[in-house]
Amino acid sequence: MTEQERKDFRCPHCRQQFDSLEAMKNHMLENHRTSSLPKHRGQIRLTINGKEYVLDVKPGWTLYHLIHDQLGLTGAKQFCDRGACGSCTVIMDGKAVLSCMMLAIECDGRTIETIEGIAEAGHPLIDSYVKHHAMQCGYCTPGFVTTSKALLDKNSEPTEPEIRTALSGNLCRCGTYPQHVIAVQETAVTLRSQKKIAR
Repeated sequence: MTEQERKDFRCPHCRQQFDSLEAMKNHMLENHRTSSLPKHRGQIRLTINGKEYVLDVKPGWTLYHLIHDQLGLTGAKQFCDRGACGSCTVIMDGKAVLSCMMLAIECDGRTIETIEGIAEAGHPLIDSYVKHHAMQCGYCTPGFVTTSKALLDKNSEPTEPEIRTALSGNLCRCGTYPQHVIAVQETAVTLRSQKKIAR
């Protein structure tokens, strides 16, 4: 995920949010130049899959470590541990993020959705992925599904190029890429049909 795509930079002093790293740096130079970084108290509040948590975390823990190793939500996978493969993707405040690249202490007050929450909610992406064989070994599948849901939450009628662009940060060793597009396209149709019926 590029800096431009992230758009959720927060000042560690006052928690003000910025659209770019450069804007946050300028803010800190203007407003907090002589301040030392605030000390982390070791406790954060999170909402994960609709459940609220108050958690003690260590400064070096990643969000992946917190979710996977501490909370036992093992759907997100660690493949590259470098932010290059997408297998650890979760949805944070509506955006797909790489949990291996986020420190847990950065996530205070955030709302997170993991593949477990998507599956428990019965999201039609799950059935579409199975129907269209959009996996082989399945290791990368949670990251693809999570990224796809973040796309569909923002764009109910994504084009094929938009789907490919959204999924371009997710890698599959088995080469199932064409099937992901088909599964997302079918899910988009299903979701639009469900909205019409709900009206």
